[in-house]
Amino acid sequence: MAKLPDPDTPKPTVRLRPLPAFIFMSRWLQLPLYLGLILAQCVYVFHFWVELVHLVEAAFGNETALKALTEGMGYVFPEGQGLKLTETVIMLAVLALIDVVMISNLLIMVIVGGYETFVSRMQLEGHPDEPEWLSHVNASVLKVKLGTAIIGISSIHLLKSFISADRMDPQVLKWQTIIHIAFLLSAIAIAYTDKLLNASKPDAH
Repeated sequence: MAKLPDPDTPKPTVRLRPLPAFIFMSRWLQLPLYLGLILAQCVYVFHFWVELVHLVEAAFGNETALKALTEGMGYVFPEGQGLKLTETVIMLAVLALIDVVMISNLLIMVIVGGYETFVSRMQLEGHPDEPEWLSHVNASVLKVKLGTAIIGISSIHLLKSFISADRMDPQVLKWQTIIHIAFLLSAIAIAYTDKLLNASKPDAH
């Protein structure tokens, strides 16, 4: 009876010919792109704290902070109403903060998942903070997760528009809704295609 190979035994290193080795090494050209996304993440963290500080200062009656907060969101107070921290302003500010967090999560998925899939293994197996989704990540899974994250971000923007619907052009609201539905249908199509591709693969024995 043939002895089955031990799965824990490391596989021998394959030595590539010079040209395939050079082509395969070109994947490291993506490294500066992921480092750039990390810098973009830093910018989002800074922006989050600036908006949060403005919101807290506005809650304590600082009109300068309130003005900076509403200008950053593009919110215009109704005519006849002075600068005042209303429930609508608070809700829009909180939604803007959630939007930043969701985009930050999207960046993390692209940075970690993309590096793991297209550049090099990060050897996170057994690490207590290893993301649950990273253990089975591939290009298809990453596309589905990115599509889901984009839908969440689009939902936040659409909700912000609905809150300020009385001051928005109905055409703008209509197109925002159509675009959101397009995102939703695209994510469903990607997930369904991935399901079909996985179903067509023979079971491993």
